Amino acid sequence: MTVDTRALLRPARVPDPGILEGPRVLRRLPEGVESRPYDLFTLRPLGRVIGAEIEGVDLARPLTAPLRAELNRALLEWKVLFFRDQDITSEHQRAFARNWGELETNPLLPKGNSDEVTRFARDARMPAFENIWHTDVTFRPNPALGSVLRLVRVPPQGGDTMWADMAAAYDNLPAGVRERITGLRAVHDFVPGFVRFSDPEFLAARQAEFPPVEHPVVRTHPETGRRTLFVNPAFTTHIVGLPREESDELLRLLFVQAHVPEFQVRFRWTENAVAFWDNRATQHYAVNDYAPHARIAERVAIAGDRPY
Repeated sequence: MTVDTRALLRPARVPDPGILEGPRVLRRLPEGVESRPYDLFTLRPLGRVIGAEIEGVDLARPLTAPLRAELNRALLEWKVLFFRDQDITSEHQRAFARNWGELETNPLLPKGNSDEVTRFARDARMPAFENIWHTDVTFRPNPALGSVLRLVRVPPQGGDTMWADMAAAYDNLPAGVRERITGLRAVHDFVPGFVRFSDPEFLAARQAEFPPVEHPVVRTHPETGRRTLFVNPAFTTHIVGLPREESDELLRLLFVQAHVPEFQVRFRWTENAVAFWDNRATQHYAVNDYAPHARIAERVAIAGDRPY
């Protein structure tokens, strides 16, 4: 006779966080796409589904059409690319980013040597607030396609950046949750992401320029066709049409999906390193563990399209 040994256990449960232990679906490529080698550079994977270092590309040189095409394929397949030992200027950085489209400006953040360069200068007097999982500028109708980030000053220790693959986060949601969020839309607003470190009067003056916007909770990547989870705790305030308590509960469940290590890559910065990521497919988190040392970074963002 077979004995159900589970019946011997006392009743016990913990609150469901929406993440369960055990095997995960770790699919790096879209359905039906086969992995292929790269001919024009060396690619070294850093994670199972996200993150790769590129060797053999000089970002100070103009890209040929074949090299741009192969780098774009690598970006779509690995979501974030890293280039080390790139002794480049912000002019080189902007020129590289323009291979993917027009550059956007962000009047809410400090600038570098042009309107298209955002400068993050952090030290003990100006602590970092980017240590939250987020996708850049989802409070805009057309969030950025991607970003190119280079560190101008690397702290002697700490200051890593992490990225999460939000297609993997979506793939691993319980089937019932995926069904529940299909077709839902959420509101994104710049205020909660900036109010903790910005002057409220400055933000109030920008409210008309950046009204709240709606985006799908699950967006479709315009190039790969993959479905990606598109809500984040920096800018997503509520889900349209749900009571506040139900919206908050569902968003908490969705926010935590980026926290799974199997969906992540962590990059340790070195002098003259550059990161290029697909903002449509990822979230990122700047680890705030380097105080009192300075960490200075400059970012260029590529204008994107309206999520669908």
